[in-house]
Amino acid sequence: MLKLSIEEIINKIQKEETFEAVSSDYSFTIKIDEYVHYACGAVHDGHQFRKELWTNCLHTEYERWFEEDPETKEMVKSHPIVIAGCDSRFEYDLNRAPETAIYVDAWGKQLWKNPLPQSQKSKSLDKHANFYKVVHALIGKIEEKFGVCIVYDMHSYNWKRWTREVPTWNLGTGNIDNNRFENEVETWRVILEKTPLPNNIKSTALVNDTFQGNGYFLKYITNNFKNTLVLATEIAKVYCDELEQIMYPEVVVSIEKYLRTELKNHAKAFYKAHKL
Repeated sequence: MLKLSIEEIINKIQKEETFEAVSSDYSFTIKIDEYVHYACGAVHDGHQFRKELWTNCLHTEYERWFEEDPETKEMVKSHPIVIAGCDSRFEYDLNRAPETAIYVDAWGKQLWKNPLPQSQKSKSLDKHANFYKVVHALIGKIEEKFGVCIVYDMHSYNWKRWTREVPTWNLGTGNIDNNRFENEVETWRVILEKTPLPNNIKSTALVNDTFQGNGYFLKYITNNFKNTLVLATEIAKVYCDELEQIMYPEVVVSIEKYLRTELKNHAKAFYKAHKL
C-alpha cells in the first residue's frame, strides 16, 4: 500500500492507474485493482480518533465503537474498487454534509467538554473535503469510462437498541430514482436476504424499514452524477456482540465470501440493463 497525497491519488485516477493507497493524513484508504463499472464504500469503517481530541471527548472508546460500522470494509474487500474511512465518525462524519459533520452531541449525549476551537474543526473538515474530492474524481472517471456506475454504500446498525423486530439487512432508497432503478433495488434485496450466515443467524432484508438512505455519501454522488446508483446497504450488527464489544469473525468471513460473487453478479446485471 502506498501513502499518497490527495493530488497524487486524483492524478492516478485520472490516468486510470491501478493502485492501493492510504491518504497522506491517514484519513481514508482507496484501492483500485481494475477500473470497473462499480465501487464499494465503507465511510464509517474507521475508528481512529486523533489524540488532541481525547481529553475533550465525553464519549468513551467503547461508546464511539458502538456507533461506528466496524468490518464493513472487510465485507467488500475483494472487490476491485473500495474506498473507506479510517477516522471515527466522532471526529467528523463522512456521511453528513460539511456543516453538520462535526457533532455537538451524539445519540443524546454531549460530545465535547468544551467547544472545539476553530483550528481543530478546520483540521477535521479539511479531511472531509479531501475525501469528497477523491470520491468526485473516482465516480467521474467511472461514469466517463463506462457511462454508468453503481456504488454499494456499506453500513451497519445496532439492532439491539430497537424494541421491535428489525431486518438483518436494510436498504435505504429515499434519495434515489426508484422508478429507474426499482429492479436493481429488489434484486439486491433478494440477494441480501439469501446471505448464508453461521451460528443459526437468520437473514432478512427490507427496504426503508430502519433507515431510508439519507446519508451524505449517497446524496453527494446522486446529486453530482446522474447515471450512478448508490445502494445504501445496512447490516444489523449480527456479526458482533455490540454490547460486549466482541467480534464474530466467522460471520464477517461468511458475508465477505458470499458478496464476493453475488455483489459482482448484481453489478454485472446492473451494467447490462443500464449501459448507455
